[in-house]
Amino acid sequence: MEICNTCPSISVEDLRAAQADLKSYVDVTEEDLMKIYVLAVRHARERLSTKIAVRDVMTHKVYSVTRDTEVEKAGAILAEQKISGMPVIDEKERVLGVISEADILAASGFGKKRPAGDFLRRLLGESVPSKREGHLAGDIMSTPPITIGPFEDIKEVAVILDKRRIKRLPVVDFEGRLLGIISRGDIVRAMGKR
Repeated sequence: MEICNTCPSISVEDLRAAQADLKSYVDVTEEDLMKIYVLAVRHARERLSTKIAVRDVMTHKVYSVTRDTEVEKAGAILAEQKISGMPVIDEKERVLGVISEADILAASGFGKKRPAGDFLRRLLGESVPSKREGHLAGDIMSTPPITIGPFEDIKEVAVILDKRRIKRLPVVDFEGRLLGIISRGDIVRAMGKR
């Protein structure tokens, strides 16, 4: 009996073999188990049909800087490209942190002074731009970076962006190398196409 075109067919013999592997008694008939499997496949199809993978909506052309980039140059890139932040990467394109307009303003002394709010953000694990000394992106970047993998659902990205009160997430491979970036705007555009 074939359950779905993309799934391997499962026979009664397969069910018996699986039950033997359990080495315990399961109080369910083979027919009931097959019904459960059919329903599980249906639920999986429905779940996967509503999932939108990060890789399908992320921005592939990403502006980034290295930790040795001067803050003024990083600010110029943000202004020229009309973006509010970008990843800071190493020589192997691994994401080290993110530099944003807020980081640059805080380093310049123009950031809002909210010590009580900053204290609460730190307690909640959120990154807090603070006045830091230095003239390089690596000196003032927000770290550790909050990243996402390309196969995750954009719903998860939306939750992270909202919870952490940030605007973008670098998309990285399993070694932490930069693949793209996903922003609030990318998610809104993806939802608009549904």
